[in-house]
Amino acid sequence: MNSSSPTLAFIGGGNMAQAILGGLIRAGHPPDRLLVVEPWAEQRERLQRAFGLTPLSAAGAELARADTVVWAVKPQLFREAAAPCAAHVGGALHLSVMAGIRTDALVQATGSARVVRAMPNTPALIGQGIAGLYARPEVNTAERRTVEALLTPTGASLWVDREADLDAVTALSGSGPAYVFYFVEAMMVAAQDMGLSAEQGKLLALATFAGAAELARRSDDPPSVLRERVTSKGGTTHAALQSLQADGVAEAFVRALKAAQQRARELGDEFGG
Repeated sequence: MNSSSPTLAFIGGGNMAQAILGGLIRAGHPPDRLLVVEPWAEQRERLQRAFGLTPLSAAGAELARADTVVWAVKPQLFREAAAPCAAHVGGALHLSVMAGIRTDALVQATGSARVVRAMPNTPALIGQGIAGLYARPEVNTAERRTVEALLTPTGASLWVDREADLDAVTALSGSGPAYVFYFVEAMMVAAQDMGLSAEQGKLLALATFAGAAELARRSDDPPSVLRERVTSKGGTTHAALQSLQADGVAEAFVRALKAAQQRARELGDEFGG
């Protein structure tokens, strides 16, 4: 490794780190300027096979070469992981993809106030995710662009002005894929109840979700107008929506999202901030 070259370091080499690493390498980022600290041997072997990297089992002076550090460890392991890094990363830009770890905790642990916190979601693994981003005031415009470039291979990004807004992002998009899977499961059950197979129900449900989401994305009309266009009074869609309204599904769903937001706040309190 050329010690004069700026290096991108990853603390943790799990799924989200691999999603970013894979995108960077596919985009032509030199592997010899990527440094990964991963204590688990099995994960190190996986990184070596997938990307040709040689991860470190423990943090050391090599981290001093990093101009950007990506934190991708489990939140409950953050303090332990940060301790041996602190002496080497005070001059770096820091990007965290850890849930629940607030930027104050990152500043305290690393000695750098240049911290961006991201809340990605699992479709990032196939380049179809979206990440909510919050930057501390010390992060400049160029550094924001650096973060955006790092996350581009995983999907879209959205900046928020307040760190507390990431709790809402967590509730909406961070946990959001699970809501879609939940409804797909329900549609598969309904398919079987109506005489189709579970596999047929899955195919119909997934195609419908994907198509409707893309239509909404491309349309200038709000979702309410798109919904009204396929809802003829007295028709099949009208019957279904009336049933959902009678059961209070929309209200229950809003309550569920607020419960997720509250739990995100609690986790932030638990893990430090």
